[in-house]
Amino acid sequence: MITKQVIKTSIEELKEVSKTDFFVVDGQGLLMAATSKDIPNTEAMVEFFSSKADSQIIGDVTLFKIKDEDEPVFVLAAKGNPADTYVYGKICTNELTHLLVAYREQFDTTIYFQNLLLDNLLSVDIYNRARKLGISHNAKRIVYVVEVSREKSPEAMQALKSAFAEEGDFTVSVDDKNIILIHTLGEDEDLDNIEDMAKCVEEILNTEVMIKTRVAYGAVVEDLRLLSQSYKEAKMALDVGAIFYSEKTIMAYNSLGIGRLIYQLPVNLCKIFVDEVFGDELPEEVDEEVISTVNAFLDNNFNVSETARKLYIHRNTLGYRIEKLKQSTGLDVREFNDALTFRIALMVVNYIKFVEENQKI
Repeated sequence: MITKQVIKTSIEELKEVSKTDFFVVDGQGLLMAATSKDIPNTEAMVEFFSSKADSQIIGDVTLFKIKDEDEPVFVLAAKGNPADTYVYGKICTNELTHLLVAYREQFDTTIYFQNLLLDNLLSVDIYNRARKLGISHNAKRIVYVVEVSREKSPEAMQALKSAFAEEGDFTVSVDDKNIILIHTLGEDEDLDNIEDMAKCVEEILNTEVMIKTRVAYGAVVEDLRLLSQSYKEAKMALDVGAIFYSEKTIMAYNSLGIGRLIYQLPVNLCKIFVDEVFGDELPEEVDEEVISTVNAFLDNNFNVSETARKLYIHRNTLGYRIEKLKQSTGLDVREFNDALTFRIALMVVNYIKFVEENQKI
């Protein structure tokens, strides 16, 4: 719905040009906005609201009805030179009517996509409402989920709406932590363009809103009915990225690797696996220095010299730390199977922590 501030800004701008005062009230006589403290008789305005007339002159005041879909919503009073009030009042009425329509359509579109993404619409409603809103049902689309802080969410939403205002792009939210950008792909857009757009979103929020953010996106879909699937995939990518790939700020659903598999496992099964691998010696109880050294060793493809060089340690020191892990867990990460077990077990531990922390919230 249109806000009081929008109405006030509109009538104040017109007053500067017309030298006419404007007052807007609703059907109950509640003042929405005014350009002067000399407010006309609101009782007369309420009576006019209920009448069949579209305009009425009372002394030096001309009244108009502001309608939406042929139903009166507000009464506009124009006060000033009688020779000018009708003309300027009519101009102001038309402007506010257009604003009402624009805000209603935007509101209706937002509600539609919120319900669509949350699977709150029947299949028949998906297509019927899309047709009424002028939304194509068979365009190629993708959903981006942008993580922002609650405090900066309104600013971030406005920045993204301004940046992606082209026809076919929609910006909505279903909670106060994530902003959802629905992008309609052009004929020449490919996977590289999709990732570039995610980087563009991140850069806009970094530079214009001055916040760090994470962006995730799902798969491309070609039917509105499947858009909720792309949204769920993007949400999963955001969670999986936070658990397993915290150093990354952009995550694609189709590149989550084994993290996506672990994310969908039952927590009880994960705990059994961790107990079998580590026993009583949980990873967080192992020397953090040893853990980081082993991770670097695995990241460098078991290359002792390269790992020692990057960590600025001697080869013997690296060997000592690997041996220390073997003594505490029974896993020799110089062997491929043990290294794979260790890496997966660490990921599972991180997943269990994530689930338990979110259960506390």
